[in-house]
Amino acid sequence: METEEAVDGSKEAALAGSIAGVTKSFISLEKARESESSVESATATLSFPDPENGGDCADGLWELPVEQALRRPECSRCSRPQKVCLCPFLPVQPLHISTNLYIIQHPAEENKVLRTVPLLAACLPQDKVKVKIGRRFSEERDPELSAICRNPGTLILYPGAEAINLEELISNSPNHLSTIIIIDGTWSQAKDIFYKNSLFRLPRQVQLKTSVSSQYVIRTQPTNRCLSTLECAAVALSILEKNDHIQETLLRPLQALCSFQLQHGAQIRLSKEHLLKNGLYPKPMPKNKRKLRKMELLMNSVKI
Repeated sequence: METEEAVDGSKEAALAGSIAGVTKSFISLEKARESESSVESATATLSFPDPENGGDCADGLWELPVEQALRRPECSRCSRPQKVCLCPFLPVQPLHISTNLYIIQHPAEENKVLRTVPLLAACLPQDKVKVKIGRRFSEERDPELSAICRNPGTLILYPGAEAINLEELISNSPNHLSTIIIIDGTWSQAKDIFYKNSLFRLPRQVQLKTSVSSQYVIRTQPTNRCLSTLECAAVALSILEKNDHIQETLLRPLQALCSFQLQHGAQIRLSKEHLLKNGLYPKPMPKNKRKLRKMELLMNSVKI
């Protein structure tokens, strides 16, 4: 797109005196650039003010200083902004556990503001919790994780037809269970990671048998029985360590996070299952047969 020739010093002074008109022209220019029409038609729709006739010109606006957005200082322990730090709700000392926890985190979860993994990690010893970020893992790329998956004392928490209830496994297994792997992401992301990485089908697959609804009420869950990563870890570790105090301690910062968000404008997010059953689901039903079948299963409380 062609622009007018540069104006001299006196015209630049006129530009500074009528910045409102310049801004209006600049906005028109940006809208034209975003349109799908050709460059010629976009140029035809723009009318630049003529400085010779007392108008303004957009030349030189690009040289105006741009303020950079500054990230709020974060707490080094809970990874929350310092003004809303949740450290008062964390244990004074990390919880003493013998189980090693591996979090396999989908890359999309890494930068989410209300993620729960940093709170979980802040409650546990650094040498007992490791977070690995990625979608695909193999023995060549991550020999450490490969060795963990091949260890007979390792479990992976993922519900399914082949999964064993964790409590039943603990009561019937004479072997020491040293490690548990949990996938962090949306349910579709977790499914993709589990089924497209053969390493994660080497450990024994376990699931949680619980009727407790999630306390992570500021994020929509597929069903009323779905738990956040922190909640899954809290229940699993309390079973493996045979210590209910662990679950109470790990849930405390999550409860504080949700309470703070609700006090400052957040809304309670009902599960998709609840919305469908009560005719409150805001989106149109999908036309894709597979997705529609999932919706029907949710409405009938069938485990998917």
